[in-house]
Amino acid sequence: MQGVPDRFPDKKDHAHFRHLSQHAGVELYHAYIERYAFAPHTHDAFGIGTVVQGAERFRYQGAQHLAAPGSLVLMNPDELHTGESASDGGWHYRMIYLEPATLAQISGEADMWFSDAVRHDPQASQRIAVTLSALWRTDDPLAQDGLLLDIVDTFRPHARLARPTRSETAHRFAVVREYLWDNYAQPVTLAQLAALVMLSPFHFQRKFKAEFHVTPHQMLMAIRLYRAKQLLTQGLPAAQVAAAVGLSDQAHLTRAFAARYGVTPAGYQKQVFSA
Repeated sequence: MQGVPDRFPDKKDHAHFRHLSQHAGVELYHAYIERYAFAPHTHDAFGIGTVVQGAERFRYQGAQHLAAPGSLVLMNPDELHTGESASDGGWHYRMIYLEPATLAQISGEADMWFSDAVRHDPQASQRIAVTLSALWRTDDPLAQDGLLLDIVDTFRPHARLARPTRSETAHRFAVVREYLWDNYAQPVTLAQLAALVMLSPFHFQRKFKAEFHVTPHQMLMAIRLYRAKQLLTQGLPAAQVAAAVGLSDQAHLTRAFAARYGVTPAGYQKQVFSA
């Protein structure tokens, strides 16, 4: 599409996705990023991974984090985050995204949760990197089952079995987040959202940003792009996906999708359907 790149602006940067045909709710991802900075985005899944080389800086739950070799990256579902290089020469990393139901099925445990986004554990980090690499390369369903269980067993010591108690503000604003998930394909105004919690628009926006560390528009766009990724996985064409998630056209979808995931919608579909 004219004016829209099919890949990162810098040819050194690259990202790749893979889905496992025998396992719904699992997405593999590896990337090498030197210059690119990812816009705020979200996954309705646990994100577990490790930095193989270099270092990453990312914003998550209102704080800046640094992940270097020997670190585990441990993200909870539906948490907006960014990502950029924190080292000369960029950073190479591997991730697996596990939907909560899938993780519960593999682990036999419900309500698993991470309290820290980064944990320094060189032994576990190395094991995760090796296991993710092996999982990427195999199409054997039985081998995949064993490797998935090995990954869960490796990061399990860093997880808790109870989610933290929500603050009073979080409880109050939960209705706003739910509204955005339920109405992401529709035009949404600040006044509509503020009315849900009986605040003036700008007072609402200040409190919303203090609670979620992003603006309402940033959260809405993150939700739209996550839903777009799900629809692309189902094989829908990009133009239809753009309309379904409330974006103006295919070009808008392509720009926004690439800014958050490092690959265009067409590139993403090519990767997941060729696996």
